[in-house]
Amino acid sequence: MFEHIETAPPDPILGLTDAFVKDPRPGKINLGVGVYKDESGKTPIFASVKRAEERILRDETTKSYLPIPGAPEYGAAVRRMIFGADHPILEAKRAVTAHTPGGTGALRVAGDFIKVNLSTNRIWVSAPTWENHRAVFQAAGLEVETYPYYDADGKQLAFGAMMQALETVPAGEVVLLHACCHNPTGMDPDAEQWKAIADVTARRGFLPFFDFAYQGLGGGLEQDATGLRTVAARVDEFLVSSSFAKNFGLYNERAGAITLVARSEEDAQRAFSQLKVRIRTNYSNPPSHGGAIVTTVLNDPELHALWESEVTAMCARINGMRTLFVETLEAKGVERDFSFITRQRGMFSFSGLTKDQVAVLRDQYGIYVVGSGRINVAAMTPSNMDRLCTVIAEVLQG
Repeated sequence: MFEHIETAPPDPILGLTDAFVKDPRPGKINLGVGVYKDESGKTPIFASVKRAEERILRDETTKSYLPIPGAPEYGAAVRRMIFGADHPILEAKRAVTAHTPGGTGALRVAGDFIKVNLSTNRIWVSAPTWENHRAVFQAAGLEVETYPYYDADGKQLAFGAMMQALETVPAGEVVLLHACCHNPTGMDPDAEQWKAIADVTARRGFLPFFDFAYQGLGGGLEQDATGLRTVAARVDEFLVSSSFAKNFGLYNERAGAITLVARSEEDAQRAFSQLKVRIRTNYSNPPSHGGAIVTTVLNDPELHALWESEVTAMCARINGMRTLFVETLEAKGVERDFSFITRQRGMFSFSGLTKDQVAVLRDQYGIYVVGSGRINVAAMTPSNMDRLCTVIAEVLQG
């Protein structure tokens, strides 16, 4: 039965890592997959995470199943992180949270929920957006429409075009918004622009769905929640997908969450019952360890403070690499203005490199970049910066 199955094309991002691993060249650099690297080029385990794990392993008494939506204390900790401890939404119990296998699991659960339980079959995503968004939502049976987001010529947010498009979204349809650190462009709306987005969301009556994968890596844990909280003040219903891969370093633990906010506690609980059905018929219940780490860290004042300092340091290193990258390219004689990269936020930057230039970087120099030109700034280090910029300068100058 299987001999007629065709080989699937490689994943546009994870496939790069497969090729990178097989590449024997000693000076190879992987700027494709979104994994943070420290100054030495390693993906570290947070000290706060290690201390939490020690406590979990010491006190653990069972390997029994978690409930379908995960542990209640995990959901409560996630909601406090998203909204802040005393937010009116939490006081009114209008939000419910399910623990999912990573942020991707949250997106798929939400896609299934939208398909089965809402009156729309369409979701709008930014152009461009993370490569996997379209695939995940289409796999859930949704139609995917796009709205303008990035001005490639001006290297800035195409805010006017974005707002014009959002003004056309029919009531009841779903719009995916990157809460911060837009992937792949690194360009986020400012506070005033978020107010305008909140206004059009309330006026048009579409359902906002926030992908919140990088809280803390833009301007800080609180600042990065500004956009979401601004919209939350204007609308009664929305969805939030959270990931703790980046801001806790829990890549292989697959710790994520889907949070649903409704008009009332009763509406939230009814919707939650349907979310749990979607989970039960997919993976049944979530894995425990990653969620236990997040819960332990967020609920312990000492570990929470340590974790915040680690996230702050990670954010500062990423921003430092942005500046060093721009300065080194200039020192190498590159005349093109790359200063826009210092205005972007988060792990990723839209470099402006063409598909042909990306191919030359990979094939001739062993530098791996996503075909769109997206680069993972968090994988740059002081030790690989000189070679990286030397090669890019050579490619740009022909």
